[in-house]
Amino acid sequence: MAFLLAALPMQAQKEFHGDGIDDYLRFMPVASVYVLKASGVESVSSWKRLLVNSATSIALFSGVVHGLKQSVHKWRPDGTDRRSFPSGHTAMAFAGATMLHKEFGRVSPWISVAGYGVAALTAADRVRRNRHDWDDVAAGAAIGIGGTLLGYWLGDKLTGERRRCDVALTGSGVCFVYRF
Repeated sequence: MAFLLAALPMQAQKEFHGDGIDDYLRFMPVASVYVLKASGVESVSSWKRLLVNSATSIALFSGVVHGLKQSVHKWRPDGTDRRSFPSGHTAMAFAGATMLHKEFGRVSPWISVAGYGVAALTAADRVRRNRHDWDDVAAGAAIGIGGTLLGYWLGDKLTGERRRCDVALTGSGVCFVYRF
């Protein structure tokens, strides 16, 4: 009898808290990219470049997230299943926030702040609702951001388009590059 109790997953003490706002928030940053673009707000990319880069980004981070979920098999804190690591909701939210920043961060820094704020709220709600631990959402955020950066790089190679100007902070000041 004692052996049988020891074999049961110990994480099952806490209950699953049902569907939450994070199920919708995860899509807000990427949806905002397309709403702003369709509304005529000037973005860095053409429609073609935006579609290819965002599709490539989503394919990359989704493949990594689902591959890890299928191979790591970490129990969720609520004990409902073994697909806790990494957080797919968080990866989606941070991927969208990174797209929002790359496309509209020059229009206003507050657009980037809003995107990353929604992504952080999504991650915090996943932990609050007992669906993930902090390491799950941290990994999801890193995968979402990294997948988007790689997706934009690959998408630019596929479309042959790229940004004509870049601004970067360096150790000695601000660097502005314009490509002719």
